[in-house]
Amino acid sequence: MHKFVVMKNNELQTYTDYDAIPNDFDHVIEFLPEIPEGPHTEEQHEEIAKWNTKLQKLMEIERAGSM
Repeated sequence: MHKFVVMKNNELQTYTDYDAIPNDFDHVIEFLPEIPEGPHTEEQHEEIAKWNTKLQKLMEIERAGSM
């Protein structure tokens, strides 16, 4: 199961669905997408490759909030 934790207003909020993470928060605390054990299919490789982009999007939200 995925685990994503962000801090908003000094409270930790935990999500298992990336799309449920709000677009306003203070900090990314944990970013733990579930990666299936290999060997991986081509589809799994494509999904795994997307996680870095998703983390970068959350980091942009965090940086924007600190300005």
